Amino acid sequence: MKGVLVFLLFAAFAVLGACSNSASASGEREGGARKSLLDSFDLASMVPVYALGESVTLGTDDSNALAHARPAMQVSFDYDYFIGKHEVTCAEMGKDCGDSLPAINVTYYDAVLYANRRSVAEGFDTAYVYTGAMFDNEGSCVNLEGLVFLPAVSAYRLPTEAEWVYAASGGWKPDSGWNADNSDYRAHEVCSAFIDGNGVCDMAGNVMEWVNDWYVPFRKEPVADYVGGIDGGVLGERVVKGGSYRNSAASMHLYSRGDIYTVTSVSKAEYVGFRLAFGPIRSPMWLNRDGQQKSIIVSILANSMDMRHELGTNKVKIAFRDDETGKLAFVDYSGDNPRVVEIDDSIEVYHPDISPDGNRVAFCTGLEGVSGKSSVYVRTLDSIGSGLVKLDVENAAIPRWRVLESGDTVVVFVTDAGNNKDESAFRQASTWQVRFSEGKFGEPEKLFDGAYHGGISRDGKLAVSGARLLRARVSGHDTLWYNGEQACNASLSRDKSKRTLFLDFAGTTGRKFVGEDYATHEVILFADSTGTLERFTKAPAPYTFDHTEWIYGADSLVVATLVDVDGAHRKVVALNAFTGDVLEMLGGEELWHPAVWVNAYDRAVVNPDLDIDSAGVYFTPQMEFYGLELRVKMEYFWKSRDSVTAVVLGSSRAMFGVNASYVQSEKLLNMAYSSGDIFGMEFLTEHYVFSHLPKLRFLVLEFSPDFMWVTENSSWNSIYENSPGLRYDESHGFWVDSLPKGFETLVEKSYKARPGQMLPYSFDEFLLPSGGWGEPSVSNDSTLFRLDLPAVVNNMATLEKLVGEARARGIEVVLLVTPQNPRYAKTGAYGVYGVRRSVAQELLERAKALDVLFLDENKMGNHDYKSSMAFNTDHLGREGAKQLSERLDSLFRATRK
Repeated sequence: MKGVLVFLLFAAFAVLGACSNSASASGEREGGARKSLLDSFDLASMVPVYALGESVTLGTDDSNALAHARPAMQVSFDYDYFIGKHEVTCAEMGKDCGDSLPAINVTYYDAVLYANRRSVAEGFDTAYVYTGAMFDNEGSCVNLEGLVFLPAVSAYRLPTEAEWVYAASGGWKPDSGWNADNSDYRAHEVCSAFIDGNGVCDMAGNVMEWVNDWYVPFRKEPVADYVGGIDGGVLGERVVKGGSYRNSAASMHLYSRGDIYTVTSVSKAEYVGFRLAFGPIRSPMWLNRDGQQKSIIVSILANSMDMRHELGTNKVKIAFRDDETGKLAFVDYSGDNPRVVEIDDSIEVYHPDISPDGNRVAFCTGLEGVSGKSSVYVRTLDSIGSGLVKLDVENAAIPRWRVLESGDTVVVFVTDAGNNKDESAFRQASTWQVRFSEGKFGEPEKLFDGAYHGGISRDGKLAVSGARLLRARVSGHDTLWYNGEQACNASLSRDKSKRTLFLDFAGTTGRKFVGEDYATHEVILFADSTGTLERFTKAPAPYTFDHTEWIYGADSLVVATLVDVDGAHRKVVALNAFTGDVLEMLGGEELWHPAVWVNAYDRAVVNPDLDIDSAGVYFTPQMEFYGLELRVKMEYFWKSRDSVTAVVLGSSRAMFGVNASYVQSEKLLNMAYSSGDIFGMEFLTEHYVFSHLPKLRFLVLEFSPDFMWVTENSSWNSIYENSPGLRYDESHGFWVDSLPKGFETLVEKSYKARPGQMLPYSFDEFLLPSGGWGEPSVSNDSTLFRLDLPAVVNNMATLEKLVGEARARGIEVVLLVTPQNPRYAKTGAYGVYGVRRSVAQELLERAKALDVLFLDENKMGNHDYKSSMAFNTDHLGREGAKQLSERLDSLFRATRK
């Protein structure tokens, strides 16, 4: 998002009408008498918005609008709030960029941290909590681990999209704000243009603004107190509003929700800032991707990268009971981006356990420690919980998966999970197992008397139970452990160690072993196969533990819930039984009975000398979106390296303009990515292409004159510095001798989100639909681009060096000039970034003079690419990519003859 090479997908919007709203923001209270919570606060630079009882329209039903802004959705307010009079300034944020100018180049996380700082400075609580922060080399926050938004807190925060639109609707006049027609393509002092009747300025234009919401599609039905999506989908998309000094007034709309690229929490740009809001939202309502309302959400506090670091793989799943709804929910970390999925069913769910293959979940309808009717079910762990089957027995509880020495998979269950303190009652229940295969239960078989629902060892010689007493069955003999004191939440490890963990009630035995007093359930105790205590782990303050279980497939790790002082099960954590390290995974109101599955096979197929936190990790959530495209291309590179004969490098113009499916004469690999520049071309060519493509015949380099002014800081340094995989490869000589075992597996399974709804292409083909050339917009001052600048000299020298190195290896170099809007031929600019045509022509002549094959498909605008072949002003659609690719193919054929 930073620099001039951002992926310009949506530069030419159609001129559409503004959306209508049922009411506008007003500083006047109805009848002048209504009291408001806002009357209790006197906040500098904030304007009260009396929205209680009012509504606003988000989005639009206009068929010409972009899909992510449709349909229109009505949002009502049950509260008032404050909105910032203007965008937060450089002076307010402590940035050295002009006191009264809006603070720009800020990530969503930067805005959140500033909101918290101002809340604390003025004596308020904070609206955002998190467990850790990460910053890049420029001081921007690129990750807030475990970030949770607390809407009910009276604190400074970012406005919701609904709040922003309602406040902006009071005076939406893009023509009167700073826009591309009057701004000289730069930000201006806040409130130096239009100020609406309520005292709010710069809602339209100057700089685009972060709002608080995760992006989620709207729905047609109305919503009250809408606060965005429950998460950002597979990509983690955020909403930005308002347009900027780079946009024409005609292209600014209240309903617009994004920018010219995908926006995530780590995105930043010189034309994006933010303003604050203040005030509690007592009854917030989120939407999920299916348009369902959620008044309480479960927050994911750890991402796939965290799982890979702590558990050795990101093939991890968590299933749990959402006690607020009584339903089964799960998170799949092996997917592109983890999100909470709740299975909509009326069946009560307790004690879920994930199958050894990770595909199914068993659960029961009864609760440990409570006698009574209970049934056991198994269902597929998918969004609808398909394949539901019920075990046909009178009573069954606390199911646990087990793999027998024969290789058969069984479900162990007990006939009653009640309190085991009474000996006779415990003996009346029994422990059973039943084979499960191809989605069906077999015939149950009784194992022994006694309800041993804490687990059975692999060899069947040890079973445990803990629901008031810690009972054990050792080699066929029943015994009582822990000196007969109270215990619960017992879990027997599923490896060969036969370790048992449990919670207690701070009894004498436990206090003596720990060496100090502690609260009930504050300590997890670990016993060996004989019941002898061997270690303990204390809960992080101020929590206690509940629902403790060994993690299947990770011998030393335990999953548990953390319970606060009010008895609420607030977090799901993984902890190391040996080190005591804690990883917070989920946060919510009432999270019960978590079960974690880890793919143990993934942990075994990789060379143990490889650092799984770095090897093959070419993209992290802290990187700009174009780093994700390169991560995808690196996976393709390693998979196809032995057969590639032609490779393409460049920016999004080449990424969408050349497609391997239309090239028949060569095995082509397109490694271009959005914002790909000469620095990325050089790094990838010298360290990967030259070293690992033994059959390479053609090196295709995009040559775009308007990209010759970039520096390493424009985009490449951001990729390199935030890509552990690139730097790890570098520290290992880029694997020129050989790849270690499992390296390609790590690349394939490393973090990779997929494009969300706001992107019109997929990673499977990288082709865009037809959108037309549109207007030949220009986004920069053309006087900035001079041929005598050092960047031009250095970049042309780098290009010449690459050409020479390739030719020395017997590789033909093709310099490819991709087509842009032909209507630029009638302007003074070469293309969208504003380079003068005469300057661009000079650079083209210099490039043509190199020892290369020169394929100029732009011809200074005099080309034959019809509007139906284009996606926008400088990117080809599918039909255009076909024509360009086939012409490149013809060049390959002619050169080979």
